[in-house]
Amino acid sequence: MFELLMSADMMVPDPDGMTEKLVHKLGIFKHERWRQAFDNHPYIAHFLRVHKSLAVSPTRVEPQWHLDRPNPGDPLFHEFLESLKNYQGRHRPMTTHSIVLATHGHKFDALVEKLMSRRLPFRMAQRTPEMPFDRLWLGATPEKPHYQPSVDGGLCIEIMPMEPLQMPAETFAEPAPQARDPQPGEMIRVTARGFLVRDLDDTLRRCSTNLDWEPSGPVQTLRSEGYRRARMGFTLANSAVLDIIEATQWNSDAGLYLNSWGPGPYYIRIGVHNLAAKAEDLRARGTAFTWIESSEAVGGKSLIKIDPQELDGQLFEFEEC
Repeated sequence: MFELLMSADMMVPDPDGMTEKLVHKLGIFKHERWRQAFDNHPYIAHFLRVHKSLAVSPTRVEPQWHLDRPNPGDPLFHEFLESLKNYQGRHRPMTTHSIVLATHGHKFDALVEKLMSRRLPFRMAQRTPEMPFDRLWLGATPEKPHYQPSVDGGLCIEIMPMEPLQMPAETFAEPAPQARDPQPGEMIRVTARGFLVRDLDDTLRRCSTNLDWEPSGPVQTLRSEGYRRARMGFTLANSAVLDIIEATQWNSDAGLYLNSWGPGPYYIRIGVHNLAAKAEDLRARGTAFTWIESSEAVGGKSLIKIDPQELDGQLFEFEEC
């Protein structure tokens, strides 16, 4: 249905400062051309990469924030964003401005027609000189620009055509492009974005009924992790998957987080070549982490969990890729 999870995003009051932390504490790549800010769209966003090749790692890491200034490019967005903050909880350490899904233009057109025929609420931003392409948010309308989860089950989805992203041609090659001669500890790609929901079955039912979007496999029950998980895949094999998670044990990590902060975005997981070498790199950077010898979340392999205090509450993980 969708080609790509465009970014693993995080709303943070200081996206420039968070970018520096991600660079210095994790080794993520930044570039001045990957910082986006427009006068008529008052926000700051960094589209960071864990690998320099977009074909190898098309899902980016996106610290961003919307400024409290007039927004002539999309005057409805401020009100919509405030409703998202209220929906997710204003004290939640991790919040999203949207889970951005990208699909080819003809699929985008068909999806919009489907939403209209099903009379489902959605809102589109006007095209502007800065953003001369379509962007669509589910669960709101221009006359009622307040998010509600009836369409996507609480996933806060934004959809855009693939073409404006101007991905390199090799991104779409089959088999999928691989990193050339990766060095020990080198990051390869964002592999997964976790998202906590209260009722996994309800969220999947809404995605299926309203969007014709299905998990890439059966729902998994990970007892040692204390949750059920549905993996929403994308046609680009190198895209990160969206892990939709329902906690089944109150005292698991997922259960404690859900019952402390509510549903919403959870981990950003990055695949690396030689996990032990990445652990050494993190130690050299002075970045605190926990090494989990065997995690059911990654098929019984080892997993690194970064101490969230290192990144102002954001949850990052590393797995062997």
